[in-house]
Amino acid sequence: MPLAPRAVVVHRRSELEELVDRHGTRGQVEFFLRSRGRDLADVQDRHDALAEALRTVRAAVPTDWRRGDVERGDLHRFAFDPQDVCLVVGPDGLVANTAKYLRDQPVVGVDPEPGRNAGILVRHVAAQVARVLADVVGGSARVEDRALVRATLDDGTSLDALNEVYLGDSGHQSARYRLTSPDGDERQSSSGVVVTTGTGATGWATSLARGRDDTPPLPRPTELTLAWFVREAWPSPTTGVSRTAGLLAAREELTVVVESDALVLFGDGLEADRLTATWGQTVRLGLSERRLRLVAR
Repeated sequence: MPLAPRAVVVHRRSELEELVDRHGTRGQVEFFLRSRGRDLADVQDRHDALAEALRTVRAAVPTDWRRGDVERGDLHRFAFDPQDVCLVVGPDGLVANTAKYLRDQPVVGVDPEPGRNAGILVRHVAAQVARVLADVVGGSARVEDRALVRATLDDGTSLDALNEVYLGDSGHQSARYRLTSPDGDERQSSSGVVVTTGTGATGWATSLARGRDDTPPLPRPTELTLAWFVREAWPSPTTGVSRTAGLLAAREELTVVVESDALVLFGDGLEADRLTATWGQTVRLGLSERRLRLVAR
């Protein structure tokens, strides 16, 4: 007999919970916020909105389903099953944080504070979850396949990201490397290399693209194309600035040979979950074969 689906609720701690942990008591939190021109009531309202959304989402899961629950900080230790339906309750970025740990499981993004989040990836409100789950199981849900970018070291280790991968110096000093793109290669010194997906094109890539003469057309959200940018390339007798942005089609890669003591790679801003590439190592950046299966409206 096949196992019933499992609903896995992914969430992150509220700002109020983090502040109480840091300062010890609500009174100390209130004093801290007031000293910075903020009001405890606003933080409490956001905490309550998240708690209410989580209650509603958990209550919407059918009684015969299995259940799982994971906080953002524990994602790297959580084992997702193939039959899971992932319910991400939080801001858009939480979907990106979750995507790298999934393999073809459908994701329902739930916005606990409509109007505050952009709603690019968290498309639903908590009250809609029961109907959305029925559509997912019944096969009528509309699903968008979103590309992920993959960084692979020559030792076989790799990481995937939904928005972008960053390669650079951990202390934001100059990163030195030889970069090979589909149209040639160049030795460079820069503030790092960013490779972004169509999903990430609405985030960091928008800032990177602004004001540049060499900006390529950024990929659309479901497009199987990547854009790449070199940040603040430095011209010198030994380093160039002629290849600092471009696009990568489905079977194309950006190759970087490290010429610094060590460079770090991380995805979607999760610097704690990173890889390190040392002198002489090769890093390949291109499309992952995995996709995020995002349940649309």
